[in-house]
Amino acid sequence: MLTVRVTAPHELAKELCERLKDEPTVSDIVYVPTATADGQGDLIHFELARENANNIMRMLRHAGVPAHGSIVVSEPIAVVSDAAAAAERAAPGHPADGVLWAQLADRSREDARPSWSFFAFLLLATLIAGIGRILDQPILIIGAMVVGPEFAPLAAICYAVVRRRRGIAGMASVTLFGGFALCAAIAWAVWAVVYAFGLITFEQATTGPLTEFIIAPDVWSFVIALLAGIAGVLSLTTSKSSALVGVFISITTVPAVGTIGLTLAVGAWDEALSALTQLVVNLAGLFVAGIATLYVQLKIGRRIGLRLEARRARRSAENA
Repeated sequence: MLTVRVTAPHELAKELCERLKDEPTVSDIVYVPTATADGQGDLIHFELARENANNIMRMLRHAGVPAHGSIVVSEPIAVVSDAAAAAERAAPGHPADGVLWAQLADRSREDARPSWSFFAFLLLATLIAGIGRILDQPILIIGAMVVGPEFAPLAAICYAVVRRRRGIAGMASVTLFGGFALCAAIAWAVWAVVYAFGLITFEQATTGPLTEFIIAPDVWSFVIALLAGIAGVLSLTTSKSSALVGVFISITTVPAVGTIGLTLAVGAWDEALSALTQLVVNLAGLFVAGIATLYVQLKIGRRIGLRLEARRARRSAENA
């Protein structure tokens, strides 16, 4: 269940209350008149089955709530209520499968914007990956994968493509690809200085059987990226953060960026090109899988919404 708090002008709030009472997937409606500080707005508080959240959110937006008030959605730890349980049973499907598109929109807008923290984590992950390649230590490569924050803007791009949000797509692309380019350039400069002082050798930077997969892209690289992309999007839309960690460990994006910077610094152009190919292959698989997964979820969600609308229409006809 989701907890929804709506503030709206008095007449609109009264109308919304009446409409919400007719929704079987809504329960425990609380109406507080003149609840806002200026006394001009009312408060509506209710529990909502996650599977029908998109329909209710659409109704609230079309009614003009965002223009005159606000909609706040939160996910409680537990809801102990027979009415809430009945509302959840009235919604088709499983609550864990419900995708709240308004939540995805907010998250995508936030993740699309560049931030110093994003670039800091991405740079740290890139340098860790470079050290992992020098020492031929897979554990450091895994650490770089976990630290890397690149999946957030990547998922934002997938959302923007499916929902046709050009602004989000453009900003997220700048964040993702600009971040990769900037961190690769900084890593190149760092490793060039280290190489010039003789602290690493050409052989250390270009050999290592345990981490050679970074410069050996093949069809399995694309397959793994596809599977990781599906898992990543599902983990975001169903709020399964533990699964997202596994996705980070599966994709060779940050290790490829770190290897590009390292191999350019020592003049290993062939390996730099191979690492770049690995990066492109993985990104292609992630984008294809992410966009396809979100598109399927969107279509399924719309079908569920239509079923709920049909049920409500039949119930209204019977009552009439």
